[in-house]
Amino acid sequence: MLKITSRLLIAFSSLALFMSCDSNTIYTEFASVDGSWNKQDTLAFDFAAPDTTEVYNMYVNLRNNEEYAYSNLYLIVALNYPDGKVDSDTLLYEMAKPNGEWLGKGFSSIKESKLWYKGYDEPFTFSQSGDYTVEVTHAMRNNGSINGVIDLKGITDVGVSVEKANQTN
Repeated sequence: MLKITSRLLIAFSSLALFMSCDSNTIYTEFASVDGSWNKQDTLAFDFAAPDTTEVYNMYVNLRNNEEYAYSNLYLIVALNYPDGKVDSDTLLYEMAKPNGEWLGKGFSSIKESKLWYKGYDEPFTFSQSGDYTVEVTHAMRNNGSINGVIDLKGITDVGVSVEKANQTN
């Protein structure tokens, strides 16, 4: 009886794990931010190029809590190619509705946001084989201030994900 129960438990666990995996996800990784994100801290994510003939979407993934004091977020995101080329963008993301409600998903005080980086306006392909690095730095400023926010509170984790794009012909 115990043997059958163990086998059923393993089978259901395997099925749940299989169903929870997104077959379109090629790469995903998070880095924890300890209490606050210093503007000098660049978070780097390294991965090997997937198939260079396929089309992909890239995302910056963020987790924030109620200590995050802003309705938006400015990031500097750089994609470093294997040949040394760097494609850098300053990106603006909305993090909250006008009423202050967070846009991210989650049931607890931590909300997770999946923010477009590449592939949203035109198809993105990895043009070179080899290792890529995505670097993410925050570029937040208080209204009316020239100097940036040194220690950004409320961001708990920052990540990057690469997914196969859903092609419709």
